[in-house]
Order: sequence, then structure tokens, then C-alpha cells
Amino acid sequence: MKLFNPKTRLTGQHNRKLYAAYEIAYTAVDFAAALLFLIGSILFFRDSTQTAGTWLFVVGSVFFALKPSIRLAREVHYWRAGDLDTLAQREEE
Repeated sequence: MKLFNPKTRLTGQHNRKLYAAYEIAYTAVDFAAALLFLIGSILFFRDSTQTAGTWLFVVGSVFFALKPSIRLAREVHYWRAGDLDTLAQREEE
């Protein structure tokens, strides 16, 4: 099983559920990051709330960094569930 193979998500009920769970996590993180950046932007309009706005930007940036991490975790999860002998044979071809 190759990493980042789009057909992997269609190879069984378990993989479809796994794919859906990771997509929900990805979307939730994406939404949280966008919301944090929006609120942080609003807080920048007043001098008294700029520090809070800066912290929201930092936390939002962490969330944006989590997005590719979630995708990689999903692919590694698929990879670990697969047949490593078959994976090794594909790499040799």
C-alpha cells in the first residue's frame, strides 16, 4: 500500500470510516484555525486587545500546522494497517 494513494479510502468499510474520522478532524482543525484568525484580527483594532489577538494568531498558526499532520497521520495509519510485504514489492518494481 503506497502512502497518499487516493484509492486507499475506498478499499473497505473500515477504511471509509477511518477516512471519514480523519476528514472530520481535519475540517474541525481548519475551522478552529480560521475562527482564531478571525477573532485575532478583530482584536487588533484596539490597542488594549492586541496582545490577546497576537496569541490567537499564534494558536491559529499551530492549528494550521496540525492540518498536514492530520493528513500524514491518516496515511501512516493506512500504511500500518496494510501488508508490508506487498508494499516492499511495489517499491522494488
